Order: sequence, then C-alpha cells, then structure tokens
Amino acid sequence: MIKLVAIDLDGTLLDTNRQITPQVKQAVLDAKKADVKIVITTGRPLMGVIDILKELELTNQSDYVITYNGALVQRATGEEFLKESLTAMDFFDLDNEAKKIGLHMHAITRDGIYTSNRDIGKYTIHEATLVNMPLFFRQPEEIAALEIAKIMMVDEPDVLENGIAYLPFEFFESYNMVKSTPFYLEFMNKKASKGNAVKHLAEKLCLDMDEVMAIGDEENDRSMLQVVGHPVAMENGNNELKKIAKHITKPNTESGVAYAINEWVLKDYK
Repeated sequence: MIKLVAIDLDGTLLDTNRQITPQVKQAVLDAKKADVKIVITTGRPLMGVIDILKELELTNQSDYVITYNGALVQRATGEEFLKESLTAMDFFDLDNEAKKIGLHMHAITRDGIYTSNRDIGKYTIHEATLVNMPLFFRQPEEIAALEIAKIMMVDEPDVLENGIAYLPFEFFESYNMVKSTPFYLEFMNKKASKGNAVKHLAEKLCLDMDEVMAIGDEENDRSMLQVVGHPVAMENGNNELKKIAKHITKPNTESGVAYAINEWVLKDYK
C-alpha cells in the first residue's frame, strides 16, 4: 500500500491558472483521512507555498514539505531537518560566469530573492511574484554572505539555451543542475534533489520506497520519480519523464493528481 505521495506543484498539482481544482483538493483530503502522507515537493520556498498548504489543510506538525527542489525538507510549521545550502564561493563562481556569458541570475534564501544584476531580468521579477518573495538588488559580496538555498540563471529560452553551452564542464560535476522550465536553470548543492529529499523523508518516517508514490511533470521531478516505487508522470509532462513512469495520469487541466490518488492509492484503502 502507498503511504506517502510526493507531489510537484506547477504543472502537476496546480492547473494552468495555478489553481487547485475541487477534485484535487478532495482527493488530498481523502488521502489524509486514510493516513496517507501528502508531501508537496517544489522549487519554491516555504513562503511561496504556504497558501497552498493551508488550502489543502497540510499545516499540522505531522505535515512535511520539500522546498527549493530538495535543498530543504521541513515540517509545514517551519522546523527544518534536512538542509543543503550553497557556499559563498559557489555564488561568486556562478555570478561571475553568468555575467561573462550574458545571463541574468539571482540567488534565493529563505527570506528573499537577491540579484547583483543592475538590469534585473524579467524572469527574476516573475519568480519573485510567483513565489511571493521580496526582491533585492545587492552587491555580490553582500549576497555571498547569505545562506543560499539555490541559484537560478534565468533568461529567454533561446538565450538561456545558448548560454548553457558556454558553462564550464566542472559546473555539471559540482552542482545539481536542473532546467525546471525553458527559462529557468537552477543550481543546487550536489546533494540537493527532490529524489534525495523524498528518500530521506521516507527513511525518517520508516517507510519503504515501495510505499511511496511521486507525481511530476518536468525534469526537476526526474530524481524523485527514479527513487520511488510508484513513479507517476502527468499527461501534460515531459515526454522523457514519461519513459520512467509506472503510470501516466491525466493532465493538470483534468485534475490528474486527483485521478492518480483515487486510482492508484485510495483503491487499496477501500
């Protein structure tokens, strides 16, 4: 029986209007009643997902959330128990490289989004609005002194794709890099991933990975689909991701998360 379901947010739990459909909300509530853990796994910080947790009634001491694409695992009440941050040198290396190849970049902490770009990119502004975080312009030395959860290079898809080709090879070895959207390239601590976070949480809760389902739609969800016993990809998701899925659920426009929970989780509880 599945006892924990890890669910990506954008493109998965949320519909195209970034809303939770009534069917998805009901399925989550039904899963909670069956004592199935529902864990939101997202690239967002806690403050960018707290309203969603409240709507789904996932705010108790026994509820967990995975943020920053796995760099932080915490209770919904805020208590942290797994944290994989980036160093000051990481920031300087990435900031210098982004400026050299002409990409916009920002760093995200638990308190805000920071950039040393005087010409602040529109996708940096978009991210701050999306996750409901304050945006600050600071000098590189000031940003490097902060505790950084992740760094993002953000730009128009063609500009970002071209820029990636110029990144030093050692970056691919030094960081966990995921392209979460066509205009976002994210850098985390090498140990930080949704997969490692889900596995760590399952171990903490004394669950076997065969008792865990993960639902996602993009490349940053790959690591968690790879480690769970029941990987589920969204119909609207990345075609490469679907190749490693045990099940393909309906798209997010048709409450695909609700279908997955009802079809492959709750039937075993009836």
